[in-house]
Amino acid sequence: QALRLGNRNVSNRDFDSSSINRCTDIVCCIFFIVAIVGYVAVGILAWTHGDPRKVIYPTDSMGQYCGQGKLEKKPLLFYFNMMKCASPMVLLEFQCPTPQVCVEKCPDRTMTLVTAVGKIESQDWGYYKSYCRADPGMKSVPQILQEKLCPAYLISSKPFLQRCFPSLGKKGEVITVGDQETFNDGDKIRDAKDLVAGMKNATIVMEGRQVAMKIFEDYTKSWYWILICLLIAVVVSLIFIVLLRYLAGIMVWVMIVMVIAVFAYGIVHCSIKYVNLKDTPGANITLQQLGFQPDFSVYLHIRQTWLAFIIILAILEVIIIIVLIFLRNRIRIAVELMKEASRAVGYVMSSLFYPIFTFFLLTIVIAYWGVTAVFLSTSSEPVYKVFNETVCPHARETCIPENFTLSNMKRDCPRSECLFAFYGGETPYHKYLIFLQFYNVFLFFWCANFVTALGQMTLAGAFASYYWAPNKPNDMPAFPLCASLGRSLRYHTGSLAFGSLILAIIQIIRVLLEYIDHKLKGAENKFAKFLLCCLKCCFWCLEKFIKFMNRNAYIMVAIYGKNFCRSARDAFFLLMRNVIRVVVLDKVTDFILFLGKLLIVGLVGIFAFFFFSGHTDAFKGAAPSLHYYWVPILTVLVGSYLIAHGFFSVYAMCVDTLFLCFLEDLERNDGSPERPYLMSENLLNVLKKKNQAN
Repeated sequence: QALRLGNRNVSNRDFDSSSINRCTDIVCCIFFIVAIVGYVAVGILAWTHGDPRKVIYPTDSMGQYCGQGKLEKKPLLFYFNMMKCASPMVLLEFQCPTPQVCVEKCPDRTMTLVTAVGKIESQDWGYYKSYCRADPGMKSVPQILQEKLCPAYLISSKPFLQRCFPSLGKKGEVITVGDQETFNDGDKIRDAKDLVAGMKNATIVMEGRQVAMKIFEDYTKSWYWILICLLIAVVVSLIFIVLLRYLAGIMVWVMIVMVIAVFAYGIVHCSIKYVNLKDTPGANITLQQLGFQPDFSVYLHIRQTWLAFIIILAILEVIIIIVLIFLRNRIRIAVELMKEASRAVGYVMSSLFYPIFTFFLLTIVIAYWGVTAVFLSTSSEPVYKVFNETVCPHARETCIPENFTLSNMKRDCPRSECLFAFYGGETPYHKYLIFLQFYNVFLFFWCANFVTALGQMTLAGAFASYYWAPNKPNDMPAFPLCASLGRSLRYHTGSLAFGSLILAIIQIIRVLLEYIDHKLKGAENKFAKFLLCCLKCCFWCLEKFIKFMNRNAYIMVAIYGKNFCRSARDAFFLLMRNVIRVVVLDKVTDFILFLGKLLIVGLVGIFAFFFFSGHTDAFKGAAPSLHYYWVPILTVLVGSYLIAHGFFSVYAMCVDTLFLCFLEDLERNDGSPERPYLMSENLLNVLKKKNQAN
């Protein structure tokens, strides 16, 4: 109600309740709802067909998961012949061409099938049979090996990433297995080093998982300390916001002086370098004579380089000083606007915690996208192929294990096996998996941008109600943030969806360009690379511009309740009519808030480094023992930046909203009793304006 009252004061046009409380961009709202319903359908389809166990648990030759179902007590995967994993096909199909079985524990002794069968009444044979695919009964050794029921040999092994790998060691420069330099593979004596190639290929697709497990373990040991560091970041952010509330003017001018001082120091430093190189041999050579050098440090030994630095810095210093002289009044307006923003945040204190709600919604969007992506990627079916040790016309052909023994493939290649190869499929569902993954990514961008846009419009509506209230804070709504959130969802969902759709399209194009760039890395076509680089740059700039326009369009929608396109147009022309004010105010506030973010991240990051790295004696007893101490440090740095960005995004949104309201106030009112200015007395004094009624 106060917002509508303010609008009547600020404009010649009459804003009744229907002008702000009316639905906007209904078509886009319907389209967005349909897309969300389709997104849910994709998620259900993925959850129906997908199975994350395919990437979590190892799979034996029959496509069964080790450690799951009837194999619950057999969590480890055992390879019959590790040397078969040295085949290049392993890197293509991610599966060793040798029978694999799930076992309860890895073998802890080395023996051959011939030795075990020779002691058929002893415990060795019973131990050996636990690593067979089926009970060989009373069959002979050649029959067992021909039917591949049991491995030809066992080697002392250790579990690694749920798989059994030979226990390799070293005696000097010689590789050993089970303290022996050689082993018997049931056919001949081999060197232990022959196992290395197979082990390397078998682990190449699991090295990332090993690192991930260590990182996960580090998180389990340090998560509570990470939360403490993030809590410190919250406290420091609040302190900085309070300082801005009371010391905004001082902080702005201190930052400006610091910029001038930094450039002045750069000029002095370059001058000293220039003078010191006066008598250095070869320092007086010109850059033209030197030509292009791949080692850029060479240029730092040339006097002309430092002279160029001096000239560039001096020009920038003069430009900054001149700009400050001519724009000193604009900077005073920026200071007052920041003070006004501090007062607005003080009246709407709940706005400081609104980013938590936005973060919660973004977490849901990211989690849904991630889970759907995992289930879609594991929606394939097990594919079995013919593996053979001799020449076979059916090698690598797809087969069905249930009837393979009776098939023509087995008859043509008696020594072949139908083993699990990878997950895939030829059904219509599997053919459209790429399209579904693309739809998943696109809806992720759209929903994430929608959540961000909802936060911007909600904050804009709350702070606009503060500006347009004639008697602050008495004429403000009781709960301005909740009222603005309800109004945004009820009337302007279509506008939010429209703006976020435009941004999502640009972002998905950027993703496609990055994908194409990745594919063309080895290409020799220089023109294609140049064109792609230009496209990436153009779409990056376009994304930044669209984000800027969307932000201001949401503010205008929150104030006037018009549709997205009309609000974006009004905001654009309003800003263009006041372009100097936009540049000065926007850059001054952005610079201060950016420095505030760096200050918070730096303070918390330094504390986290000294704590987790163990470089300080005071923290050695309390700091957890970690595999990678940089894991919690990076987490704290990223988390601190997100926290600081969350708090300062509220402040920045407040400044942008009040700035647009301020420009509207100047254009639509003249200070007369009929159309008084709604801005604060401090802003009126800086602009040398006044209300005639006063």
